Amino acid sequence: MTNILEKIVADKKKTLDLLKKNISKSILEKNISKNSFYNFKDAIINNKNISIIAEIKKASPSAGILVKDFNHIDIAKMYLNNGATCLSVLTEEKYFLGKLEYILDIKKKFQIPILAKDFFIDPYQIALSKSFGCDCILIIIAALSEKQADEIYSEALKNNLSVIVEVHDEKEAEKALKYSEAIIGINNRNLKTLEVSLDNTISIHKVLKSHKGPLISESGIKNEKDAKFIFDKTGIKNFLIGESLLKSDKPEKLMREIIKIFQ
Repeated sequence: MTNILEKIVADKKKTLDLLKKNISKSILEKNISKNSFYNFKDAIINNKNISIIAEIKKASPSAGILVKDFNHIDIAKMYLNNGATCLSVLTEEKYFLGKLEYILDIKKKFQIPILAKDFFIDPYQIALSKSFGCDCILIIIAALSEKQADEIYSEALKNNLSVIVEVHDEKEAEKALKYSEAIIGINNRNLKTLEVSLDNTISIHKVLKSHKGPLISESGIKNEKDAKFIFDKTGIKNFLIGESLLKSDKPEKLMREIIKIFQ
């Protein structure tokens, strides 16, 4: 685990300890019934062409502030109008400047499956995130023990949530295969150096060929050429794209160009 990941997880634990003292799981579960939910995994499976999981985030440790005049509703609307299959919403507050409330706000206006993009280290976060309307949660293999990952995965399935299990190397990919109901996300970012290489998807895909669920390539997809390169090498047609869209002067055009090559 890298230093930055260790810091994020340590801070997340402190935050959760406080929340658990102040907000019981039973209170969270009461709020869950007030929300509408959509099947994140099925949305990807049922999309015959390309699935773009478009990410909403204000900042990241590697890139700093991504969007100065940040408005999560406006970004969500732009993504929906240009073919996004699902949304990924950063909810980690300290390092990514996210909020769970963003999911709630978006769900009030739009009907689309949403991933709560956060560092899940405790099953308590399942009820917490679902109480704000999320449809999918994230398990980062590098951040968890096998026992922790198993507990969070099991709790998510009990709550009818989709799960993305994120891997960064072949060893993690081998561990991820046990989560047969999950979507597996291949992150092209090296956690140790923070460098990005699309070749990561190519090499890790070889380990994941037997996985029956959807596979997603994450990070570093800048344009339609990158998406086509990954598809030609692996057959993967599901992409989680954030910084490239958020930094683009014409994100609508970029989304349309990526989608067009698969039509």
